[in-house]
Amino acid sequence: MIYRKATEKDLNKVAELFDSYRVFYRKESNLQGAKAFLKERIERNDAEIFVAEVDHKLVGFVQLYPLFSSTKMKKFWLLNDLFVHPNHRGKGISIGLIARAKKLVKETGACGMSLETDKSNLIGNSLYPKEGFELNESCNFYEWSNSSGSLNDD
Repeated sequence: MIYRKATEKDLNKVAELFDSYRVFYRKESNLQGAKAFLKERIERNDAEIFVAEVDHKLVGFVQLYPLFSSTKMKKFWLLNDLFVHPNHRGKGISIGLIARAKKLVKETGACGMSLETDKSNLIGNSLYPKEGFELNESCNFYEWSNSSGSLNDD
């Protein structure tokens, strides 16, 4: 198994995995949209995407976004997306992708990383504590959505 940073030449294959990831979270398939979104992330260098490769085939990915902790005055990473193709699950690939994400945290001198997952994601909710993530029950997580797409709508 090879874990490496994704490049533009991986775009079509990563987009297929990313589209499957979105479908897992009950979004409609949109392969062209997935490709455009990831292409922009790679071109703008505003995300780190690592892939798991076996026999020259991409079977999983993890995508992280840089954030900053004002109180710690350090970089902080958001592990936003983690997905392994269903045919390759149960082989430790997610653990390898998480290990690669942890390596990024250390390489960049960041103070840590966080993630969010659905309560219904039983596999993830079992995996993350085993990989050293702690459930933060001391704070509330709030979200505001601009569902109209326009900030000027009243």
